[in-house]
Amino acid sequence: MAAPGILLVDKPGGITSHDVVARARRALGTRKIGHAGTLDPMATGLLVLGVEGATRLLTFIVGLDKTYEATIRLGVATDTDDADGQRTAATDASFLESDSIAGGIAALTGRISQVPSTYSAIKVDGRRAYDLARAGEDVQLKAREVTVSRFEVLAERRASGSATADPGLRDIALEAAGAAGPVPPGVIDLDVVVDCSSGTYIRSLARDLGAALGVGGHLTALRRTRIGPFDVAGAPGVEDLATATMVDPATAASAVLGRFEVTADEARDLRHGKRLLGAAARVSVTPAAAIDPEGRLVGIVERRGDDVKSAMNMPEEAAR
Repeated sequence: MAAPGILLVDKPGGITSHDVVARARRALGTRKIGHAGTLDPMATGLLVLGVEGATRLLTFIVGLDKTYEATIRLGVATDTDDADGQRTAATDASFLESDSIAGGIAALTGRISQVPSTYSAIKVDGRRAYDLARAGEDVQLKAREVTVSRFEVLAERRASGSATADPGLRDIALEAAGAAGPVPPGVIDLDVVVDCSSGTYIRSLARDLGAALGVGGHLTALRRTRIGPFDVAGAPGVEDLATATMVDPATAASAVLGRFEVTADEARDLRHGKRLLGAAARVSVTPAAAIDPEGRLVGIVERRGDDVKSAMNMPEEAAR
């Protein structure tokens, strides 16, 4: 049996997140692997996998804030809002001034209402929206409230080769997004970084920015670099999964939640479903990761009045 833990993977483009999970299962010799949020096949970057008993931690990771680096092309709209789709409209965007673009981005920053892309994994009457769209059915998704805490242009690139950004920042953006090719006439490519809440669609930001500016827009590159406290830097690729070092459950849970130190007796009581009477004052944030004297994750606990109660216990073999 594989050791339990959280496995950070740098997904390449061209494969699905399920493909990565399948490869991890083969590499580690276990079926018990799940993920904390998918990436589109076009996208690259961080996937967070839970292995064995640590799959129980994924529910606390999936809703964390995320960071993306992306390239938005203004002047062309597609049916999927990204480069994998079919072009639906093209408008010369070369007239746009940088100030107008900045104003459009400002309007999409903060707490906003966003309609997810029609070609998304959201379920409609039990079916994925992208399956319905590909079958030619009319898909109407409801708007949802999301938070875009940072939407920053690292580089603005035009057909002339000019770019309104510090060269160092531009090189970083191009390398991260994989968009180093020449910019066609009539379009503007924006290399951006976005910090956002879970559930935000970067494709929808590209679409809505293009629509607001009157020229259409879509995503040509996307890379996820962060999920909560986990960063893609140093994460192995899919070819190195068998030898990858995982984050142990206690370390991962402590990074995501608060840390709550318990005695050996308290750890035993929590595992037996007992409350820790009068212990709520010792919990700085809730929920929290209960860690025993040997550094093992007992489970996730929460306050109940003056007491502390287990919300989720880890299997003892998966605790370290």
